[in-house]
Amino acid sequence: MIDLHCHFLPIDDGASSLEEALQLARIAVSNGITHSVMTPHIHPGRYENDILNIATAYNEFKHQLHKAGIPLKIAMGAEMRISIEMIAMLEKGYVPFVGEKDGYRILLLEFPHSHILPGTDKIIQLLLRKKIRPLIAHPERNKDVLRNFDKIRPFIDQGCFLQVTAGAVAGRFGEPAQHRAIQLLENGWVQVLASDAHDAKYRYPDLSEGMNAAAAVVGQDAAKKLVIDNPWAIAGAQFEMAQHAS
Repeated sequence: MIDLHCHFLPIDDGASSLEEALQLARIAVSNGITHSVMTPHIHPGRYENDILNIATAYNEFKHQLHKAGIPLKIAMGAEMRISIEMIAMLEKGYVPFVGEKDGYRILLLEFPHSHILPGTDKIIQLLLRKKIRPLIAHPERNKDVLRNFDKIRPFIDQGCFLQVTAGAVAGRFGEPAQHRAIQLLENGWVQVLASDAHDAKYRYPDLSEGMNAAAAVVGQDAAKKLVIDNPWAIAGAQFEMAQHAS
């Protein structure tokens, strides 16, 4: 299985050290994950990451994975918090994408948990004009979407992809988030299930439980596409490039 969203690199609120990052990689492999895109937060004012320091952390982690003999293939991306600053960062090439599909670079885009910012649709229009397609991270946990399911519909209509947290489908983020995740699946709006793993105890890297829960909603074949075919269609070239660079 292929995980497009996780916080293994110790440069945000995920793994606190390289040792914990390696522990998360071992857990991922034991849970059937073969490929993971590293997606640390880029959140101006909170996590001042960019492609330069992410690449440094990524390359060190890749080296340590090889040294430890952990058979997890990794690629580099980021989870970008929506903001005014992000436009300049994208134009300067400071934001790594999780992949590419149908001529669009795919940006893992995070909304604030508490609400959807006014004007978000305008920012997304601008991104799409630049051939950047947002993959919206964990919409099932956004409080505006929890209050009103229709809040996510305009972004589907614009052409955004959705990434739902595997654990949310399985009920690990509470019943309201699970209900929304199931609704998104029922509507056929979800392209990717990902772990959004942050630690080894509470938010560990596991896609299988979410895939199994999704299979009860959309069927086994469709559920497998959410953790294998669809993420590979987005990030497969990233992994192939990373392999050649080894």
